[in-house]
Amino acid sequence: MFHQFSATAESLSKASSLVLRIGTDAHLYDDPDDVSIGPLLESRFDSEKVDALKRLLALLAQGSDVSQFFPQVVKNVASQSLELKKLVYLYLLHYAEKRQNEALLSINCFQKDLSDTNPLVRAWALRTMAGIRLHAVAPLVLRAITKCARDPSAYVRKCAAYALPKLYDLHHDEDNSSFEELVDILLNDHSPGVVGAAAAAFKSVCPSSLFLIAKSFRRLCEILPDVEEWGQIVLIEILLRYIIARHGIVKESIMFSLSTMSTTPVADGFPTFSGTSGSCQTLVGTTCDVNMITLMCKSYIDGQIECFAQTGCSNSSDDKLDLSLTSSTNDDVVMLLRCTSPLLWSHNSAVVLAAAGVHWIMAPRENIERIIKPLLFILRSCQASKYVILCNLLVFAKAVPPFFSQYYEDFFVCSYDTYQIRALKLEILSIIATESSIPIILQEFQDYVKDPDRRFVADTVAAIGLCAQRLPMVASACLEGLLAITFYESSLSSSSQIDGEAGVLVQAIMSIKAIIKQNPDSYDRVIVQLACNLDRIKIPAARALVIWIIGEYSVIGQIIPKVVPSILNYLAWSFTSEEPDTKLQILNTAAKVLLCAQGADSLAFRKILSYFIELAKYDINYDVRDRAHFIFKFMPHSLMTSSEKDNNSDISQNGRMHHEPGGKILNGKMHSSISSTKSSRIYLPGSLSQIVLHAASGYEPLPKPCSLLNTDLTAGVVNETNDSDISSGSSIEESGSVYDSDHSSISSDDGNESSWLDEEPGVSSIQTSQQASSGRISINNLNLLVEIFFENCSSEPIKNIALKDGESSSSVESSDQVLGESESLLRTANVPPVLSTEEIASLDPGQRVKKLIEIRFPHHLLPLKLVVTCNGKKFSTKLWPDIGYFLKPLSMNTSAFIDHERQLPGMFEYSKRCTFKDHIEKIAPVKDDSSIHSDKIILLSQILTSKVLSNCNVSLVCADIPVSFNIDDASGLCLRFSGELLSNSKPCLISILVEGKFSEPFVLTVKINCEETVFGLNLLNRVAAFLQ
Repeated sequence: MFHQFSATAESLSKASSLVLRIGTDAHLYDDPDDVSIGPLLESRFDSEKVDALKRLLALLAQGSDVSQFFPQVVKNVASQSLELKKLVYLYLLHYAEKRQNEALLSINCFQKDLSDTNPLVRAWALRTMAGIRLHAVAPLVLRAITKCARDPSAYVRKCAAYALPKLYDLHHDEDNSSFEELVDILLNDHSPGVVGAAAAAFKSVCPSSLFLIAKSFRRLCEILPDVEEWGQIVLIEILLRYIIARHGIVKESIMFSLSTMSTTPVADGFPTFSGTSGSCQTLVGTTCDVNMITLMCKSYIDGQIECFAQTGCSNSSDDKLDLSLTSSTNDDVVMLLRCTSPLLWSHNSAVVLAAAGVHWIMAPRENIERIIKPLLFILRSCQASKYVILCNLLVFAKAVPPFFSQYYEDFFVCSYDTYQIRALKLEILSIIATESSIPIILQEFQDYVKDPDRRFVADTVAAIGLCAQRLPMVASACLEGLLAITFYESSLSSSSQIDGEAGVLVQAIMSIKAIIKQNPDSYDRVIVQLACNLDRIKIPAARALVIWIIGEYSVIGQIIPKVVPSILNYLAWSFTSEEPDTKLQILNTAAKVLLCAQGADSLAFRKILSYFIELAKYDINYDVRDRAHFIFKFMPHSLMTSSEKDNNSDISQNGRMHHEPGGKILNGKMHSSISSTKSSRIYLPGSLSQIVLHAASGYEPLPKPCSLLNTDLTAGVVNETNDSDISSGSSIEESGSVYDSDHSSISSDDGNESSWLDEEPGVSSIQTSQQASSGRISINNLNLLVEIFFENCSSEPIKNIALKDGESSSSVESSDQVLGESESLLRTANVPPVLSTEEIASLDPGQRVKKLIEIRFPHHLLPLKLVVTCNGKKFSTKLWPDIGYFLKPLSMNTSAFIDHERQLPGMFEYSKRCTFKDHIEKIAPVKDDSSIHSDKIILLSQILTSKVLSNCNVSLVCADIPVSFNIDDASGLCLRFSGELLSNSKPCLISILVEGKFSEPFVLTVKINCEETVFGLNLLNRVAAFLQ
């Protein structure tokens, strides 16, 4: 029916797919072998060769074997066409291992391409040589990597770093000294992209050679925010391992301070330990699991297998940590924590988790809470990584629940959450619940028990039981709800077996059992209610649990002993129809009741147990038969009457011998020596092993504290001194090893510019501003002279006013920290951020004083923390750097500017459009006369130039003035500025193109050419901001 319409729809679908394929190579995948590929490869035209190679790669992607074309493809490796050369490289990488002899013929071409003027060709040649996994080529590849590690192009050096692990996998049994030397060169590179790749190479090639990090540790920390995101993850791990191997665990960290509470007193204001129960009382009324933190610290350092081996043969009282310690004021520790703090708000959830792991392990305990909000933000915003974040948050919450107690709403279950995420959230909620939040959490649980997913309902019931165990104040309310769930589920259940994960009834009774175990005397009526409803419960596992509860607490209170005979009579009547699990618990319960019986009841209980044993001896299940024989052998004395005991004295004597161990076994007095805490599996935060709960391939625990010997560090410094001629990208145009000692002055006349020194709300009596501020840049390091005005706006005089460094003033130097000679060789000059300050003795009401301070910014993204002290009080503030001052002028002509601009296209070019209105007030009054048209263009150029030069430390290269017949049109005006980065002397080019008329706001296109991606993007936003 309506065949013509279906045909039309099919033709339209084909036409639309054909339109989408126009201009692409997707048609090659439809029938890639529809032409003769061999003649095309022998063609004189590069376009036909490119088409043939594309068809070969399409066949290769579909799984076809096209190795017969290998000799013809190898001939084209020396082609001058970049597109053809790249396709040949891809083909060779795939078939080089199968056609080794032919592949060796192309090595000479690769070595020739390593000297090509185009950095892309050099990088492709190196990648292809490293991908050819032939032992005969390995020495040549090592020589190529050594050469490219000093290449002027950062992209080529980055490819050299990525080629190192491939070569190491091929020759990992040989001497690693050459590999370590190359890794050392690449780690000392000035390009963030190269450093990220070098960190990955370090982890693959020489992860234990931490002495290589010593001489470049501080520079690696400073460059960390600029490294690409996946490189940041690896570099953070390497820096953390170096800190622990060099200095040890921070004694103020939560890992050590809480794990030693049982023997060491802790300062006030944080959790304090009391008693020997393995927990510490906190300010908010909850507890921290000291045993959990101790196990966590051991697992991080010793590894899970060794930790289990130690805890399996030791008591909990002997779990003491013997670790080398350092102080939180250690310069390297402070540097690492400071540089990883901005990464807590990274867009990449893996970077956030890696930075949070550093602070969790190394940060002082009062600063741990700074990782909570970033992790919760990632939990809310990133669905893909929610499960990974929750797995790590669960470990943190088990160790220190108070940190997460006020954020319980973030762990409420959402409708779109998967079952695994829901289960983790429920467990975290049951751990962090407090007396103030438990009513809201229980109200939330009431909605969860109505969910159609029975596994999730069972987990919710388990969470209710855990909350009742942790908070006895809600135990009665939780028991009422659990009993209601039990009776409701028992009315719906049948005797057929159900899935254990969806057994809501079983889980409800298990939760009731756990609550009763804490205080059995208070819940005797609950036990009676369960016993009276035993006939309504049909699930075998649930019936077995109820029977166990009856036998365990058969002598509690006054009502239960009266109900037990009736329950045993009922079970004797239904014994033959019960499942094996229920029969086993019936035998245990009857034996327990008989052991605790006294007086006349013992005779009736003895007859019932003998009846159960006789029935069980002939049961079809061998477990039931074995249990009956076990009870009979261990309790012969209890099963005999008084006359039988007199006639069988030998049996009576043996019965007394077996009575005591049998009673202990059946009454549950023999407990396991290994606690649930010690059986937990804990791995480093952010690792794959923490998700799969076993040591994944490549997982390594943290190094032993202070395992990095001073001799290793000194050797690393000596090697650095002897190899001083080796540097990353040792060519002059790339590194710019030494800055000039000249100083360039800059000044700002823009009164609307916002102040760097933001005033805190609490500092009401001190007014700090930056009016007509002047700065002086030292080329060796970024030192600025800043004018700061102090004005007393209060009615009382202010005394002892000073401006100090916020980092140094908040920390106290440790008296027991001694630095050896080898460590002093490794540390760079410890230059304070605030270089010169003068204290103001007194400031009268209304008085205003100007001061000049010299400051030094460590990074263009990191603020400088300052503290204003007056009248014995401290007020914190921050001084944010201006990225324009991290440049220095670079003089060049127009042709040199254009040449540099052509060398930095694509990924090193950034542009942004903005609106410019400052010219309207200054140029609009000028009459539109053709004789003064050139003056208007010059005036506009002066306005833009002064705007740029007052905010960026650059040099004006040229101004291209357009030729136009429209006197009101300024379109085509182009201003070019040049500068170079202070950190590595790389050029940074700024181009501003004007579009529009003088009578209207101009549309400016700002373009930045810079190899440093992060710096270029931030500078682009800065230039667009002050122009707009």
